[in-house]
Parts: sequence; structure tokens; C-alpha cells
Amino acid sequence: MILLDQLYLCIPIGISAILGFIIGFERKLRRKEAGIRTHTILCIGSCLMMVISMNAFGSDVDSSRVAAQIVSGIGFLGAGMIVLKKHEVYGLTTASGIWATAGIGMACGAQLYVIAAITTALLIIIQCVLHLNLKLFRHRPYYVVNIVFKQTKNENNIIKEIFDVTRFNHLVIEKNNGELIYSASLYTAKELSSSALSEIIQNNDFILTLERQEDE
Repeated sequence: MILLDQLYLCIPIGISAILGFIIGFERKLRRKEAGIRTHTILCIGSCLMMVISMNAFGSDVDSSRVAAQIVSGIGFLGAGMIVLKKHEVYGLTTASGIWATAGIGMACGAQLYVIAAITTALLIIIQCVLHLNLKLFRHRPYYVVNIVFKQTKNENNIIKEIFDVTRFNHLVIEKNNGELIYSASLYTAKELSSSALSEIIQNNDFILTLERQEDE
């Protein structure tokens, strides 16, 4: 291929870099693990693979094979973003965003710029709108608090009274040096500030750790 043709093929790569940057910037604002660099590089890489597959091997080669391998490879990358912590799954939204960003890069590589731009806009809108504190978009009308405490007498009932809950979620009971250690998640309707949580843990010596779980 002559130099001019190769420069022309750099256009979709440049567009993919811009769209990947936009998606990554929104993720960075929410302080997620995958931010600007990850999404930009991912979008550029997916676009590059599509450009190569469609232009470097001639018309006799099935370019869809490369596209299929991109999807498989991104699946492994996305899986690395998903972690299990304290019986809760984290990173599903980030992994889904990575997968969608790869698709946008592939669309740029196929010179489907309108589809890529509209998909980018939809991703940003979905991320912003569904993070609004609207009852309609809440998958649960509660705040989640992770707690670890020592159970000797009736501490579990005290905690239920403090947070106005009737039961524990994801309860794990362990025995450490003859003491029962409870680890659980509380779904409470109380919106507790950091100062309120600090006051609770100071006034109750049996509470070992107290953590407010933020929305993904």
C-alpha cells in the first residue's frame, strides 16, 4: 500500500482514540480501575486490528475471523476486572464498559463512524443517568454497610437496632481465639455520613470494622 493510503487508514484509528478517551474520562471521574489510558488504548487496539484485517490480507481472507478473536480477547480482559470481595461481586459495569469500548473501536475500524459515535454517546448517557439518585433507577432502595463485629451476648440485636434492619445479608461467622466474629452486609434505609459511622464505631467497642459500600 502506498503511503497516502496508509495515512487515510489512520483516520479511523484517530477517531477511535477520541471516542475511547471520552469513555475513559467519564470512568476516571468516577475513580474506576479502568480509566482514560485503558479505554483509549483498548479502543485504538480494537480499531487497529479491524483495519489490519480488512486491508492487509486482501479480499480472499475472511476478516470476520480477526473480529471474532478481538471479542474473545476482550472477554479475558474484562474478566480480569471482575473481583469477588466479601461475598460481593465488583467490576461488572467496568467489564461491560470495556467490552462495549472494544466494539466501538471495531466499528471505527470498519469505518462505521456514526454507529461508533452514537454508541459512545449512549454509553455516557447510561452511565450518567443511572448514577443519578433517582428512585426509579435504584436496584434497591437501601444503603449498604459492611460490618465486622464480635458476638458475645446480644450484639447482633444492638446492631439491628442501630441500623434499623431486621436481618443480616451475606453473613459469615468465624471463630478466632475463642471469639465469634460476625461479618455481614446491612441493607439500611438510613443514609449515614462518615462522621455518623465513626461515632457508631467509637460508641460500640465490639464493632471491629465498619464500611459504607459505594455504588459501582
